[in-house]
Amino acid sequence: MKPRPLIALILAAAFFLPLYLVLANVFKSGPEITASPASLPLPPTLDNLVQALDRPDRLFWNGLINSVTVTLLSIVVLTIVSAMLGHYICRTRGRFARIALLVLLAGLMIPPQVLLVPVTQVLNATHLMGTISGLVLFNVGYYVPFGVFVFSGFIRSIPIELEEAAAMDGSGRFGTFWRVVFPLLRPATASVLIFLGVWIWNDFLNPLIILGPAGGTTVTVGVYRSLGQFQRDFGGMFGLMFLATLPILVFYLLLQKHFVKGLTGGAVKG
Repeated sequence: MKPRPLIALILAAAFFLPLYLVLANVFKSGPEITASPASLPLPPTLDNLVQALDRPDRLFWNGLINSVTVTLLSIVVLTIVSAMLGHYICRTRGRFARIALLVLLAGLMIPPQVLLVPVTQVLNATHLMGTISGLVLFNVGYYVPFGVFVFSGFIRSIPIELEEAAAMDGSGRFGTFWRVVFPLLRPATASVLIFLGVWIWNDFLNPLIILGPAGGTTVTVGVYRSLGQFQRDFGGMFGLMFLATLPILVFYLLLQKHFVKGLTGGAVKG
């Protein structure tokens, strides 16, 4: 076998192994998981899923509500703000626009863990620590540079003559953006929604710190909290992990048609 297909096969196996372990152990009982985690679930059982859904503390359902709320609010605000800011930067000729783009691109290089301490101080000062609003504001502030990066690359591929024609018809800059430009940004919007939706949905550290025990939990934090110090319910944990991936998987499948086109839309013309 040639080296390139062999390397691709090894990488595919490395990525598939964690998925196989989760899928296999979801349908096995706790003792079977401990005894042989890599074996096939024969016979399969749905006890782990039922257990995760029927927990007395409603850990999955509370986490699902919080995750959906945080993710939807974050990506909606991020899409609107990023699209408008990307359009302003692309269509404005001046030093301020270039400086703003450089500052935003620099923000892509800062890990969120570095910002946690100053962010928690700001949220404490504004009484937003431990709230959904505080977590949403953090997501918006941190992920705006990525949204601007994607939208600005796609906007450069849109002929400016369309906006000039709308301006000649009496449309203002704000109206031109929403009536002419934004409807053409559906592929880029799908890419931003998918990327940011997956990142925010899978985020663990920021909800754990910002929300805290009193502010609720998300599905990812719920998986962590399902494990006790002296008890390891691996069946329930795998059930929660499986259920936590289903909403974001459905979300991706709904938008995948525009995904690749949105990423490559600004790659040729600029």
